[in-house]
Amino acid sequence: MFAIASSASDPLFDELWRLQEQVDELFGNGTSSSGGIRSLPRGSFPAVNIGHTPERVDVYLFAPGIDPKSLDISIQQNLLTVAGRREIPTEERATYYRQERFGGEFHRVIALPEDIDPDRVHARYQDGIVQIGVERREAARPRQIEIR
Repeated sequence: MFAIASSASDPLFDELWRLQEQVDELFGNGTSSSGGIRSLPRGSFPAVNIGHTPERVDVYLFAPGIDPKSLDISIQQNLLTVAGRREIPTEERATYYRQERFGGEFHRVIALPEDIDPDRVHARYQDGIVQIGVERREAARPRQIEIR
Protein backbone atom coordinates (compact mmCIF):
# COMPACT_ATOMS: atom_id res chain seq x y z
CA MET A 1 0.00 0.00 0.00
CA PHE A 2 1.26 3.51 0.65
CA ALA A 3 2.83 5.06 3.73
CA ILE A 4 1.96 8.44 5.16
CA ALA A 5 4.27 10.32 7.50
CA SER A 6 2.30 11.20 10.62
CA SER A 7 2.55 14.50 12.43
CA ALA A 8 1.17 14.70 15.95
CA SER A 9 0.08 18.34 15.49
CA ASP A 10 -1.62 18.15 12.07
CA PRO A 11 -5.24 16.89 12.01
CA LEU A 12 -5.06 16.32 8.23
CA PHE A 13 -2.23 13.79 8.65
CA ASP A 14 -4.10 12.16 11.53
CA GLU A 15 -7.15 11.72 9.31
CA LEU A 16 -5.05 10.33 6.43
CA TRP A 17 -3.34 7.92 8.86
CA ARG A 18 -6.73 6.68 10.06
CA LEU A 19 -7.88 6.27 6.45
CA GLN A 20 -4.73 4.25 5.62
CA GLU A 21 -5.43 1.91 8.58
CA GLN A 22 -9.01 1.38 7.40
CA VAL A 23 -7.90 0.62 3.83
CA ASP A 24 -5.29 -1.84 5.12
CA GLU A 25 -7.93 -3.58 7.25
CA LEU A 26 -10.45 -3.64 4.39
CA PHE A 27 -8.08 -5.26 1.90
CA GLY A 28 -6.55 -7.65 4.43
CA ASN A 29 -3.06 -6.22 4.21
CA GLY A 30 -2.21 -8.38 7.26
CA THR A 31 0.14 -5.86 8.81
CA SER A 32 -0.47 -3.12 11.29
CA SER A 33 -0.18 0.50 10.24
CA SER A 34 3.31 0.63 11.71
CA GLY A 35 4.45 -1.47 8.74
CA GLY A 36 7.51 -3.61 8.51
CA ILE A 37 8.00 -7.23 7.60
CA ARG A 38 7.88 -8.36 11.21
CA SER A 39 4.65 -6.57 12.12
CA LEU A 40 1.75 -8.65 13.39
CA PRO A 41 -1.84 -8.11 12.34
CA ARG A 42 -4.09 -6.35 14.82
CA GLY A 43 -5.41 -8.67 17.51
CA SER A 44 -2.33 -10.89 17.34
CA PHE A 45 -0.96 -10.25 20.81
CA PRO A 46 0.39 -12.27 22.38
CA ALA A 47 2.07 -14.10 19.51
CA VAL A 48 1.51 -17.86 19.65
CA ASN A 49 3.10 -21.08 18.47
CA ILE A 50 0.98 -24.23 18.50
CA GLY A 51 2.33 -27.74 18.19
CA HIS A 52 0.94 -31.21 18.78
CA THR A 53 1.85 -34.82 19.37
CA PRO A 54 -0.44 -37.85 19.45
CA GLU A 55 -0.69 -37.31 23.24
CA ARG A 56 -1.30 -33.55 23.54
CA VAL A 57 -1.47 -30.06 22.06
CA ASP A 58 1.01 -27.41 23.24
CA VAL A 59 0.31 -23.69 22.97
CA TYR A 60 3.14 -21.23 23.56
CA LEU A 61 2.18 -17.61 24.25
CA PHE A 62 4.98 -15.06 23.98
CA ALA A 63 4.07 -12.58 26.73
CA PRO A 64 7.19 -10.82 28.02
CA GLY A 65 6.62 -8.20 30.68
CA ILE A 66 3.25 -9.57 31.75
CA ASP A 67 2.61 -10.82 35.25
CA PRO A 68 1.36 -14.40 34.71
CA LYS A 69 -1.05 -14.03 37.64
CA SER A 70 -2.85 -11.27 35.74
CA LEU A 71 -3.64 -13.56 32.78
CA ASP A 72 -7.11 -15.02 32.44
CA ILE A 73 -6.79 -18.41 30.70
CA SER A 74 -9.85 -20.58 30.13
CA ILE A 75 -10.96 -23.44 27.92
CA GLN A 76 -14.50 -24.19 26.80
CA GLN A 77 -15.75 -26.34 23.92
CA ASN A 78 -12.29 -26.66 22.36
CA LEU A 79 -11.67 -22.91 22.49
CA LEU A 80 -8.70 -21.69 24.49
CA THR A 81 -9.16 -18.08 25.58
CA VAL A 82 -6.37 -15.86 26.89
CA ALA A 83 -7.05 -12.34 28.11
CA GLY A 84 -5.07 -9.77 30.04
CA ARG A 85 -3.47 -6.38 29.99
CA ARG A 86 0.04 -5.20 29.15
CA GLU A 87 1.22 -1.91 30.55
CA ILE A 88 3.84 -0.04 28.54
CA PRO A 89 5.58 2.78 30.40
CA THR A 90 5.76 6.00 28.41
CA GLU A 91 7.39 9.35 28.97
CA GLU A 92 4.68 12.02 29.01
CA ARG A 93 6.96 14.74 27.64
CA ALA A 94 8.30 12.59 24.79
CA THR A 95 7.08 12.67 21.22
CA TYR A 96 6.90 9.18 19.76
CA TYR A 97 7.50 8.80 16.05
CA ARG A 98 6.78 5.08 16.10
CA GLN A 99 5.35 2.72 18.71
CA GLU A 100 5.39 -0.94 17.69
CA ARG A 101 5.21 -2.56 21.10
CA PHE A 102 1.64 -3.45 21.99
CA GLY A 103 0.17 -2.01 25.17
CA GLY A 104 -3.34 -2.29 26.59
CA GLU A 105 -5.94 -5.01 26.95
CA PHE A 106 -5.78 -8.11 24.78
CA HIS A 107 -7.98 -11.11 24.12
CA ARG A 108 -7.04 -14.16 22.01
CA VAL A 109 -9.24 -17.14 21.18
CA ILE A 110 -7.50 -20.22 19.80
CA ALA A 111 -9.44 -23.14 18.30
CA LEU A 112 -8.09 -26.51 19.43
CA PRO A 113 -8.69 -29.96 17.89
CA GLU A 114 -11.90 -31.79 18.75
CA ASP A 115 -10.11 -34.62 20.59
CA ILE A 116 -8.63 -32.55 23.45
CA ASP A 117 -9.57 -33.24 27.07
CA PRO A 118 -10.52 -29.92 28.73
CA ASP A 119 -10.13 -31.55 32.17
CA ARG A 120 -6.44 -32.27 31.57
CA VAL A 121 -4.82 -28.87 31.03
CA HIS A 122 -1.72 -27.40 32.62
CA ALA A 123 0.03 -24.05 32.24
CA ARG A 124 3.41 -22.72 33.27
CA TYR A 125 5.27 -19.45 32.82
CA GLN A 126 9.00 -19.14 32.26
CA ASP A 127 11.10 -16.33 30.77
CA GLY A 128 8.10 -14.49 29.31
CA ILE A 129 6.59 -17.57 27.69
CA VAL A 130 3.35 -19.19 28.84
CA GLN A 131 3.25 -22.87 27.88
CA ILE A 132 -0.21 -24.45 27.95
CA GLY A 133 -0.43 -28.20 27.48
CA VAL A 134 -3.78 -29.82 26.72
CA GLU A 135 -3.89 -33.60 26.78
CA ARG A 136 -5.82 -35.50 24.12
CA ARG A 137 -8.59 -37.90 25.13
CA GLU A 138 -7.33 -41.42 25.62
CA ALA A 139 -9.91 -42.82 23.20
CA ALA A 140 -8.70 -40.46 20.46
CA ARG A 141 -5.04 -41.46 20.69
CA PRO A 142 -3.68 -43.84 18.09
CA ARG A 143 -3.45 -47.48 19.20
CA GLN A 144 -1.21 -50.13 17.82
CA ILE A 145 -3.18 -53.20 16.76
CA GLU A 146 -1.34 -56.48 16.95
CA ILE A 147 -1.90 -59.05 14.21
CA ARG A 148 -2.09 -62.67 15.46
